[in-house]
Amino acid sequence: MGGIVIKNTIRSRRKELKLSQAELSELTLVTRQTINAIENEKYDPSLELAFKLARVLNTTVDELFIYGRLQEIT
Repeated sequence: MGGIVIKNTIRSRRKELKLSQAELSELTLVTRQTINAIENEKYDPSLELAFKLARVLNTTVDELFIYGRLQEIT
């Protein structure tokens, strides 16, 4: 039936702003590996980090993360 998944638009938003993963990691006080894992949907950030990412990327948490059933968002 398809499980619940969280997709994100961080990579595309970061590229729009011409930021590297390293630059984004410095601005959000996490490692570049953490940014990579989030972008590749292998790690869901804490609520605090989600808000930091949204602030740095000049958007909202709702715009960065899409939550739903697998069949609804693929």
